[in-house]
Amino acid sequence: MQRDMDLLREILLKLEGMNQQANAILTFKAGDLGIEGFTDDQVIYHFRLLADEGYIDQGGRPPLSGLMFRQLTWKGHDFADSVRDSEIWRKTRGGALAAGGWTLDLIKDLAKGYVRKKLSDTTGIEL
Repeated sequence: MQRDMDLLREILLKLEGMNQQANAILTFKAGDLGIEGFTDDQVIYHFRLLADEGYIDQGGRPPLSGLMFRQLTWKGHDFADSVRDSEIWRKTRGGALAAGGWTLDLIKDLAKGYVRKKLSDTTGIEL
């Protein structure tokens, strides 16, 4: 299965938007995230990629079926903050496609560059 950066972004933003108590560990099925256009297998695979890379804290050993989630990590929040804005994401995605490279680190750095540019244009302060 190939990585899909759009799906990785969607999963992080959905998880970040969950309203849960601190230290609560949620277990759910892939379909419960409500991400349209992707199969449950794709969602599970990408969820696990995010966990493997330290963007998601599962709160323990994940179940054989379904997903387990406690919280986004600091790294996960940083990535979500970088790609939350739809316009920033569109530019980031376009830039990565033009360069022919798609790593999470590259995407995050590119998105942060667009955020810095937007802040500079808005405030007149160079970062």
